[in-house]
Amino acid sequence: MAKVTMLNMTGAEAGTIELNDEIFGIEPNQNAVHEVVKNYLANQRQGTQSAKTRAEVRGGGRKPFRQKGTGRHRQGSSTDPSQVGGGIVFAPKPRDYRYKVSKKVKRLAMKSVLSSKVEEKEIIVLDELKFDAPKTKEMVKVLENVKAQKKALIVMAEKDENVIRSAANIPGVRTALVSTMNVYEILNHTNFIVTKDAINKIEEVYA
Repeated sequence: MAKVTMLNMTGAEAGTIELNDEIFGIEPNQNAVHEVVKNYLANQRQGTQSAKTRAEVRGGGRKPFRQKGTGRHRQGSSTDPSQVGGGIVFAPKPRDYRYKVSKKVKRLAMKSVLSSKVEEKEIIVLDELKFDAPKTKEMVKVLENVKAQKKALIVMAEKDENVIRSAANIPGVRTALVSTMNVYEILNHTNFIVTKDAINKIEEVYA
């Protein structure tokens, strides 16, 4: 089992924690990660794009100009795609981009990104993360103490409004629960900051 140094909110060492190799020590599967990230981004798409075809644009009842003698090519309708104000060829229409990925692939991708964070030493484990009240200044201080990069994902075991609101106004910093964290967010943030309780919950869920 991999051992990671645990820090407290002041940045001082607070012991070590052993991580389950089945979750934090596997060989990352790039194909699974790619598939899950692609699926996540596709599912985020609204799919509301829309344009009008030649059958839907206004006009087109009258021939725009006579057949011969103008020097222009013959034209029967102002809705033709070659005309200014005409319809769009193969116009995009609202559609649903969502599709499903198997749970097995999702779990493999999650274990892969967690393992890569440990391998690249981008994981920061805190013994606890608690504030008496929402204070952005206090959260900034904690991030500086643990030497976190500008982009950091803070993962908690249970919802804590004080922590969430303290991090809400810091650019590049996001909070998540073990139940809501996803592969894309973990990859998209340089540091993976996680509490001891959250580690236990991750091992419980993904074991």
